This record gives sequence, structure tokens and C-alpha cells, in this order.
Amino acid sequence: METTVKTKWNIDTAHSEISFKVKHMMISTVTGHFTDFDATVETENEDFINADFSFTAKTASINTSNKDRDAHLKSDDFFNAEKYPEMTFKSKSFDGNTLVGDLTIRDVTKEIKLDVDFNGIAVDPYGQTKAGFEATGSLNRKDFNLTWSAVTEAGSIVVSDTVKLLIDLQFIKA
Repeated sequence: METTVKTKWNIDTAHSEISFKVKHMMISTVTGHFTDFDATVETENEDFINADFSFTAKTASINTSNKDRDAHLKSDDFFNAEKYPEMTFKSKSFDGNTLVGDLTIRDVTKEIKLDVDFNGIAVDPYGQTKAGFEATGSLNRKDFNLTWSAVTEAGSIVVSDTVKLLIDLQFIKA
């Protein structure tokens, strides 16, 4: 019986970013990111087809460059970082272009799809083998019980339901 050897890759946080964009009052876009996260990949091949991706971010690490807004996002109106300190992603499939997996935010798990560009593998000047990925996608925040909403006097929605995800990942071969 042949056993398949899996290669583990760990996130290089210095060269990775988990960010999002959401429309504010439907006229401007707010960008934010999570500063405390971890991710790993286990793969049997160099093209990462059907690799196992897993990701965790501390919800209290959300940063939109505005302390009041960040505090609101950490509250029960959105992430409730005290009760739900982590959001997680666990892949189900990766075909080289589309990453499908279960995203859990608060107490809700839903399948999401991300479009992925695998940028290849390279060895850095220190002899470490690295792999780079760029992933994009979107989700409806209300699907994950991030339901706070408000309307301006003029009838504009304050925060869009659609959240765009922009994820840049670099992994180091273990």
C-alpha cells in the first residue's frame, strides 16, 4: 500500500494580508484587515490541487484605521469578539483556480468560493521555499449574523450587505 507524503506549509504573516472592503453609505468604500491570523496548507503536489487550506483570524484584531469603528465591529452588532474570538475557514476543494470551503463567523458556518491566483513557488535569499496566492471573493455579511444596519435621513444604507474579500497569502514550506 502506497502512502502519500503531504507537505505542510505555514503562513508567512510578514508577507500576507487578510483584507476586506465594504461600501459605506453606498458612496465610499471602507477597507479593513485582520492583524492576528494563522493559516496552513497541506498538499501532496507542487500545484496545490486539492490541498487542504485552513485559516483562523482573531476577530478582535480587526483594523479599519478608525478606533470607534473598530470598537463597533468588535461589538455584538457585528463580530461579538468577546463571545466569538475567532473566525475560521477550512477548505473542501481547490482546483487551482477556485477554493471552496466552510467559513465560520460567529456561530454560523457557510460555504464560500474564492477565486485564486496561484503565483508559484520560489526560494528566498535565506533558502526558504515559499508559495504565493491571491484570493478574492465576496459574501453577504448578514448570512453570518453580522446584521447591524442603519439608514441615513436621505434613505441611504450606512453599511452594504456585500463584503469583498482580498486575501494575499505567502506560505513557507515546513
